[in-house]
Amino acid sequence: MPVDLTAIKDFAEQTLTGDASGHDYLHAGQVARLAVSLYEDDHGQLDEQDFAILVAAALLHDTIDDKVVSDVIAQQDKVETLLQQSGIAPIGQAIVAETITHLSYSANLEKHYDLSELGQYVQDADRLEAIGAIGIARTFAYGGQKGHPIYDPAIKPVALQDKAQYRSHQTTTINHFYEKLLKLADQLNTPAGKTEGNRRTAFMEGFLTEFNRETGALSDPAFKVQ
Repeated sequence: MPVDLTAIKDFAEQTLTGDASGHDYLHAGQVARLAVSLYEDDHGQLDEQDFAILVAAALLHDTIDDKVVSDVIAQQDKVETLLQQSGIAPIGQAIVAETITHLSYSANLEKHYDLSELGQYVQDADRLEAIGAIGIARTFAYGGQKGHPIYDPAIKPVALQDKAQYRSHQTTTINHFYEKLLKLADQLNTPAGKTEGNRRTAFMEGFLTEFNRETGALSDPAFKVQ
């Protein structure tokens, strides 16, 4: 069966379009583009099956996320059917399923999941989308959607321990940089991902330096990476 990702693309677009938290279809497309670019920077051109695995995992990674959809089990069933019809080999389907299940930051707070090599490129691409200029934009979109204040010097960053705390603790949008985003570069897997992660992290650090210069809100020692 030839590879055909049309149905996967349509499903991802239908599921994610209209999301206002930074997890929309444009984000999924950027993760796909980045995953392919990072892999080819490190290893050269992909073959058809590996290309399809990267793109499918990238496009689908937020379609089963409980912060985006209400019925995760139903979405997982739909994804399984789409993969079976995609022309991706069974072993590739398993890689996609494993990647989108264990890729997220919150899924790895309590236990670190070792992804396949292809999965690591998708994970790096997703995490790169959380930092740099696009990461700053997505962070403020997510904070606004969740009703978080931009900043409050009385609310200090905390060390996140598990998914429940990550999703429900009292925080601010600025705190999110210290609780998560500034730590991501050290958690990237791949050579190309690490290089790009360091560049984007430096950009965020410059933004926070300017934010503190304008507001004086980050002078407390609590505002540092723990």
